[in-house]
Amino acid sequence: MNIERSQNEEAARLLRQRQEISSQDLFLARLTREEALQIVSASREQPPPSDSSDSGILQDAVVGSNLQSPSSPESTTSYTELRDDALTCTRCGLAESRKNVVFSAGVEDACVMVVGEAPGANEDDTGLPFVGAAGKFLDLLLATVDLSRERNTYICNVIKCRPPGNRDPMPDEIKSCSPFLTRQIQLIQPEALLAVGSFAARLLTGREKTALGRMRGEVHNYQGVPLIATYHPAALLRNPKWTCAFWEDLQLLRQVLNSG
Repeated sequence: MNIERSQNEEAARLLRQRQEISSQDLFLARLTREEALQIVSASREQPPPSDSSDSGILQDAVVGSNLQSPSSPESTTSYTELRDDALTCTRCGLAESRKNVVFSAGVEDACVMVVGEAPGANEDDTGLPFVGAAGKFLDLLLATVDLSRERNTYICNVIKCRPPGNRDPMPDEIKSCSPFLTRQIQLIQPEALLAVGSFAARLLTGREKTALGRMRGEVHNYQGVPLIATYHPAALLRNPKWTCAFWEDLQLLRQVLNSG
Protein backbone atom coordinates (compact mmCIF):
# COMPACT_ATOMS: atom_id res chain seq x y z
CA MET A 1 0.00 0.00 0.00
CA ASN A 2 2.89 2.34 0.86
CA ILE A 3 4.56 1.48 -2.43
CA GLU A 4 1.40 2.32 -4.36
CA ARG A 5 1.05 5.60 -2.49
CA SER A 6 4.69 6.46 -3.20
CA GLN A 7 4.22 5.80 -6.92
CA ASN A 8 1.12 8.01 -6.98
CA GLU A 9 3.00 10.79 -5.23
CA GLU A 10 5.86 10.55 -7.74
CA ALA A 11 3.43 10.68 -10.67
CA ALA A 12 1.68 13.61 -9.04
CA ARG A 13 4.96 15.50 -8.78
CA LEU A 14 5.56 14.88 -12.46
CA LEU A 15 2.11 16.16 -13.29
CA ARG A 16 2.72 19.35 -11.28
CA GLN A 17 6.00 20.02 -13.06
CA ARG A 18 4.51 19.40 -16.51
CA GLN A 19 1.67 21.78 -15.70
CA GLU A 20 4.13 24.47 -14.63
CA ILE A 21 6.30 24.31 -17.76
CA SER A 22 3.75 23.48 -20.46
CA SER A 23 0.24 24.55 -21.45
CA GLN A 24 -0.41 21.35 -23.40
CA ASP A 25 -3.04 18.90 -22.27
CA LEU A 26 -1.86 15.66 -20.67
CA PHE A 27 -3.34 12.23 -21.11
CA LEU A 28 -3.11 9.58 -18.37
CA ALA A 29 -3.33 6.27 -20.21
CA ARG A 30 -3.66 2.78 -18.71
CA LEU A 31 -5.10 4.20 -15.48
CA THR A 32 -8.50 3.68 -13.94
CA ARG A 33 -10.65 6.71 -13.24
CA GLU A 34 -9.97 6.36 -9.51
CA GLU A 35 -6.19 6.14 -10.00
CA ALA A 36 -6.15 9.19 -12.24
CA LEU A 37 -8.24 11.20 -9.75
CA GLN A 38 -5.86 10.23 -6.92
CA ILE A 39 -2.87 11.50 -8.91
CA VAL A 40 -4.57 14.75 -9.90
CA SER A 41 -5.71 15.32 -6.31
CA ALA A 42 -2.23 14.68 -4.98
CA SER A 43 -0.69 17.05 -7.55
CA ARG A 44 -2.88 19.87 -6.22
CA GLU A 45 -2.02 19.12 -2.58
CA GLN A 46 1.75 18.71 -2.87
CA PRO A 47 4.04 21.77 -2.55
CA PRO A 48 6.29 22.61 -5.52
CA PRO A 49 9.59 20.65 -5.61
CA SER A 50 12.50 22.52 -4.03
CA ASP A 51 15.28 21.03 -6.14
CA SER A 52 15.98 19.21 -9.43
CA SER A 53 16.91 15.83 -7.93
CA ASP A 54 13.85 14.08 -9.39
CA SER A 55 15.11 13.38 -12.92
CA GLY A 56 15.17 9.61 -12.34
CA ILE A 57 11.74 9.67 -10.71
CA LEU A 58 10.32 11.74 -13.59
CA GLN A 59 11.62 9.30 -16.18
CA ASP A 60 10.20 6.31 -14.29
CA ALA A 61 6.83 8.03 -13.91
CA VAL A 62 6.60 8.82 -17.62
CA VAL A 63 7.27 5.18 -18.48
CA GLY A 64 5.04 3.81 -15.77
CA SER A 65 1.95 5.95 -16.32
CA ASN A 66 2.43 6.59 -20.08
CA LEU A 67 1.86 10.37 -19.95
CA GLN A 68 1.38 11.65 -23.50
CA SER A 69 0.82 14.97 -25.27
CA PRO A 70 -1.60 15.09 -28.20
CA SER A 71 -0.07 15.21 -31.67
CA SER A 72 -0.28 18.40 -33.70
CA PRO A 73 -0.05 19.12 -37.43
CA GLU A 74 3.17 21.06 -36.88
CA SER A 75 4.88 17.98 -35.43
CA THR A 76 4.09 15.61 -38.30
CA THR A 77 7.13 14.46 -40.24
CA SER A 78 5.52 13.08 -43.41
CA TYR A 79 2.66 13.86 -45.73
CA THR A 80 1.02 10.51 -45.02
CA GLU A 81 1.13 11.17 -41.28
CA LEU A 82 -0.38 14.62 -41.76
CA ARG A 83 -3.17 13.28 -43.95
CA ASP A 84 -3.97 10.45 -41.52
CA ASP A 85 -4.06 12.95 -38.66
CA ALA A 86 -6.50 15.15 -40.56
CA LEU A 87 -8.77 12.28 -41.54
CA THR A 88 -9.31 11.40 -37.88
CA CYS A 89 -9.29 14.96 -36.54
CA THR A 90 -11.73 15.92 -33.76
CA ARG A 91 -10.14 19.25 -32.82
CA CYS A 92 -13.31 21.28 -33.36
CA GLY A 93 -17.07 20.82 -33.50
CA LEU A 94 -17.15 20.36 -37.27
CA ALA A 95 -16.09 16.75 -36.71
CA GLU A 96 -19.56 16.04 -35.34
CA SER A 97 -21.47 17.13 -38.44
CA ARG A 98 -19.15 16.21 -41.31
CA LYS A 99 -19.56 13.22 -43.59
CA ASN A 100 -15.97 13.26 -44.80
CA VAL A 101 -12.80 15.15 -44.10
CA VAL A 102 -11.85 16.96 -47.32
CA PHE A 103 -8.07 16.97 -47.27
CA SER A 104 -6.83 17.47 -50.82
CA ALA A 105 -6.87 16.60 -54.50
CA GLY A 106 -4.11 16.65 -57.07
CA VAL A 107 -0.46 15.65 -56.99
CA GLU A 108 2.02 15.98 -54.13
CA ASP A 109 4.86 17.20 -56.38
CA ALA A 110 2.77 20.13 -57.61
CA CYS A 111 4.20 23.40 -58.83
CA VAL A 112 0.99 25.25 -57.83
CA MET A 113 -1.16 24.89 -54.75
CA VAL A 114 -4.73 26.20 -55.00
CA VAL A 115 -6.26 27.13 -51.64
CA GLY A 116 -9.98 27.70 -51.12
CA GLU A 117 -12.12 28.32 -48.06
CA ALA A 118 -14.06 25.23 -46.96
CA PRO A 119 -15.85 22.21 -48.43
CA GLY A 120 -19.42 22.42 -49.69
CA ALA A 121 -22.05 19.70 -49.87
CA ASN A 122 -20.53 17.92 -52.88
CA GLU A 123 -17.10 17.95 -51.30
CA ASP A 124 -18.46 16.67 -47.99
CA ASP A 125 -20.12 13.79 -49.85
CA THR A 126 -17.03 12.78 -51.82
CA GLY A 127 -14.15 13.78 -49.54
CA LEU A 128 -12.55 15.73 -52.42
CA PRO A 129 -12.23 19.53 -52.84
CA PHE A 130 -13.72 21.43 -55.76
CA VAL A 131 -15.82 18.68 -57.33
CA GLY A 132 -19.05 20.58 -58.02
CA ALA A 133 -19.81 23.10 -60.74
CA ALA A 134 -17.28 25.55 -59.31
CA GLY A 135 -14.62 22.85 -59.29
CA LYS A 136 -15.23 21.93 -62.92
CA PHE A 137 -15.02 25.60 -63.87
CA LEU A 138 -11.77 25.90 -61.93
CA ASP A 139 -10.32 22.96 -63.86
CA LEU A 140 -11.24 24.59 -67.17
CA LEU A 141 -9.65 27.88 -66.18
CA LEU A 142 -6.47 26.23 -64.89
CA ALA A 143 -6.15 24.34 -68.17
CA THR A 144 -5.75 27.67 -70.00
CA VAL A 145 -2.34 28.02 -68.36
CA ASP A 146 -1.42 24.33 -68.62
CA LEU A 147 -2.31 23.45 -65.03
CA SER A 148 -4.30 20.42 -63.90
CA ARG A 149 -4.81 18.44 -60.72
CA GLU A 150 -3.75 15.29 -62.57
CA ARG A 151 -0.26 16.57 -63.47
CA ASN A 152 1.05 19.61 -61.63
CA THR A 153 -1.52 21.12 -59.25
CA TYR A 154 -2.48 20.48 -55.64
CA ILE A 155 -5.89 21.66 -54.40
CA CYS A 156 -7.10 22.07 -50.83
CA ASN A 157 -9.07 24.30 -48.48
CA VAL A 158 -8.20 26.15 -45.30
CA ILE A 159 -11.00 24.33 -43.47
CA LYS A 160 -11.08 20.56 -43.99
CA CYS A 161 -14.67 19.88 -42.85
CA ARG A 162 -17.88 21.43 -44.13
CA PRO A 163 -19.42 24.08 -41.87
CA PRO A 164 -23.15 23.31 -41.47
CA GLY A 165 -25.23 25.11 -44.08
CA ASN A 166 -22.04 26.41 -45.70
CA ARG A 167 -21.80 29.13 -43.04
CA ASP A 168 -18.58 31.06 -42.52
CA PRO A 169 -15.97 29.23 -40.42
CA MET A 170 -15.85 30.22 -36.76
CA PRO A 171 -12.65 31.59 -35.17
CA ASP A 172 -12.06 28.42 -33.13
CA GLU A 173 -12.50 26.29 -36.27
CA ILE A 174 -9.95 28.39 -38.15
CA LYS A 175 -7.51 28.18 -35.24
CA SER A 176 -7.91 24.40 -35.03
CA CYS A 177 -7.70 23.69 -38.75
CA SER A 178 -5.33 26.23 -40.31
CA PRO A 179 -2.19 24.46 -38.95
CA PHE A 180 -3.01 21.61 -41.34
CA LEU A 181 -2.78 24.04 -44.27
CA THR A 182 0.47 25.50 -42.97
CA ARG A 183 2.01 22.03 -42.82
CA GLN A 184 0.60 21.10 -46.24
CA ILE A 185 2.39 24.06 -47.78
CA GLN A 186 5.62 23.13 -46.01
CA LEU A 187 5.48 19.53 -47.21
CA ILE A 188 4.25 20.13 -50.77
CA GLN A 189 6.67 23.03 -51.32
CA PRO A 190 4.83 24.55 -54.29
CA GLU A 191 6.48 27.10 -56.53
CA ALA A 192 3.45 29.36 -56.13
CA LEU A 193 0.16 29.63 -54.26
CA LEU A 194 -3.19 30.59 -55.75
CA ALA A 195 -5.64 31.75 -53.07
CA VAL A 196 -9.20 31.70 -54.43
CA GLY A 197 -11.77 33.74 -52.53
CA SER A 198 -11.43 36.47 -49.94
CA PHE A 199 -11.27 34.09 -46.96
CA ALA A 200 -8.17 32.23 -48.15
CA ALA A 201 -6.59 35.39 -49.55
CA ARG A 202 -6.97 37.34 -46.30
CA LEU A 203 -5.69 34.46 -44.20
CA LEU A 204 -2.59 33.80 -46.30
CA THR A 205 -1.68 37.46 -46.87
CA GLY A 206 -2.50 38.56 -43.34
CA ARG A 207 -4.57 41.45 -44.73
CA GLU A 208 -7.76 40.61 -42.86
CA LYS A 209 -9.62 43.85 -43.61
CA THR A 210 -8.59 44.28 -47.24
CA ALA A 211 -11.10 43.68 -50.02
CA LEU A 212 -10.18 40.93 -52.45
CA GLY A 213 -10.41 43.34 -55.36
CA ARG A 214 -7.54 45.32 -53.86
CA MET A 215 -5.39 42.24 -53.27
CA ARG A 216 -5.62 40.69 -56.70
CA GLY A 217 -3.41 41.74 -59.58
CA GLU A 218 -0.17 41.64 -57.59
CA VAL A 219 2.28 39.06 -56.28
CA HIS A 220 2.20 38.57 -52.52
CA ASN A 221 4.55 36.52 -50.38
CA TYR A 222 3.69 33.69 -48.01
CA GLN A 223 6.76 32.53 -46.08
CA GLY A 224 8.91 32.89 -49.17
CA VAL A 225 6.35 31.40 -51.59
CA PRO A 226 4.84 33.72 -54.25
CA LEU A 227 1.09 34.11 -53.73
CA ILE A 228 -1.59 35.24 -56.16
CA ALA A 229 -5.03 36.15 -54.78
CA THR A 230 -8.09 35.96 -57.00
CA TYR A 231 -11.83 35.32 -57.05
CA HIS A 232 -13.37 32.00 -56.04
CA PRO A 233 -14.70 30.07 -59.06
CA ALA A 234 -18.13 29.91 -57.39
CA ALA A 235 -18.16 33.72 -57.43
CA LEU A 236 -17.39 33.65 -61.14
CA LEU A 237 -20.49 31.53 -61.75
CA ARG A 238 -22.57 34.19 -59.99
CA ASN A 239 -20.70 37.12 -61.54
CA PRO A 240 -19.39 36.13 -65.01
CA LYS A 241 -17.90 39.60 -65.51
CA TRP A 242 -15.13 38.68 -63.01
CA THR A 243 -13.94 35.82 -65.20
CA CYS A 244 -11.67 38.12 -67.19
CA ALA A 245 -10.00 39.30 -63.96
CA PHE A 246 -9.49 35.67 -62.89
CA TRP A 247 -7.89 34.91 -66.26
CA GLU A 248 -5.57 37.90 -65.84
CA ASP A 249 -4.53 36.60 -62.42
CA LEU A 250 -3.75 33.23 -63.99
CA GLN A 251 -1.47 34.99 -66.49
CA LEU A 252 0.33 36.63 -63.54
CA LEU A 253 0.64 33.19 -61.95
CA ARG A 254 2.13 31.82 -65.17
CA GLN A 255 4.67 34.66 -65.23
CA VAL A 256 5.72 33.78 -61.67
CA LEU A 257 6.18 30.13 -62.64
CA ASN A 258 8.13 30.99 -65.78
CA SER A 259 10.46 33.28 -63.87
CA GLY A 260 11.28 30.62 -61.26
